[in-house]
Amino acid sequence: MDVPELVHELIEQETLTGATLSKPRRTDPERASRMTIDPIVAGGELRYRWRHHEASRTTDESVPPGETERRLVHLIGGEFRQALLRSTEADFQVLAGKDSATVLRRKATRPQPQYGHDRRKKRLIEEGIPVPFLVELGVMTREGHVKADRRGKFRQVSRFVELVDDVLDALPDDRLTIVDFGSGKSYLTFALHHLVTVIRGREAEIVGLDLKEDVIAACESLARQLGADGLRFESGDIAGYRGVERADLVVSLHACDTATDAAIARAVRWEAQAILAVPCCQHELASQLENNALAPVLSRGLLRERFAADVTDAVRAELLEAVGYDAQVTEFVELEHTPKNVLIRAVRRSRRDRAKPFERYLALKTALHVDPALERLLADLLPSAG
Repeated sequence: MDVPELVHELIEQETLTGATLSKPRRTDPERASRMTIDPIVAGGELRYRWRHHEASRTTDESVPPGETERRLVHLIGGEFRQALLRSTEADFQVLAGKDSATVLRRKATRPQPQYGHDRRKKRLIEEGIPVPFLVELGVMTREGHVKADRRGKFRQVSRFVELVDDVLDALPDDRLTIVDFGSGKSYLTFALHHLVTVIRGREAEIVGLDLKEDVIAACESLARQLGADGLRFESGDIAGYRGVERADLVVSLHACDTATDAAIARAVRWEAQAILAVPCCQHELASQLENNALAPVLSRGLLRERFAADVTDAVRAELLEAVGYDAQVTEFVELEHTPKNVLIRAVRRSRRDRAKPFERYLALKTALHVDPALERLLADLLPSAG
């Protein structure tokens, strides 16, 4: 079956559950480097959300089925060298050359369409539907009802899986490797496994790392009880961890002070496609800050601490951009371990302008007289100061 015939069949029979176009033939910062297409319901009718992933932004548009078919046929091979078409029956990997295309049929990873909606977003984890790991961890009852005293944890888990889901399309299409540094009691590590393997149907090796051996033993026991294939827990520290050769996604939640920097640096050296970090206490820069104009802030302990935390996260975002990532700072949900509700989300992009963010970072560093750990950890990967 050739590509036009395959696309026509998937659209005509309404069996397309998602598509990703990647590896553009031309490199242009003003054009999308990747496109994702998902079915949505708008005004009671089936349409497709086209998401254009560009260097500095992501834009969406709602497109009817006929136009979606025309665009897919035109773009596959013409503009993009690779496509993944997901359907209810199978996945189709398309490798497009100049004059021909190879279509590889694989097991369906999204056999059920995850319909979006133009008014109300469907939650990835719904109350009223029992989720085994949440039941065993005491968040849900056997009937799927969230316990009154665990609503905060449920809200945190729900928000977390949505944030992770936003970066999944940036990850490779084959088996994933994911590392969760500082996994603790592992509510969110189990949530990662549920999202990636159960909801999205992907194969993955997921490692939860923590220093507390008794906690690791309990989590490993629960993983085996749940039959969570591909999920394992190990004891160790972030800086010295060598349990995997590479990682596609690295998560670091509530790692104290420069441990967050160690996690980010490890992820960068693995060339992880995505990084999610929720920093905890941040003391390193608080003692270094110097700026006469900011004396009204820096002379007051509470304000100095808060300002130092914001500067630390800004430094991390700029340095991540300087080594080839798109970095955003967004809102999360407060963890039990910290009142901070900031999440740094970084996605690796090729051929980014790395000099400008590094120049911004150097200007900030000079103005505040700070020497951040992350710069030292990434020194050999950063642009030259000239």
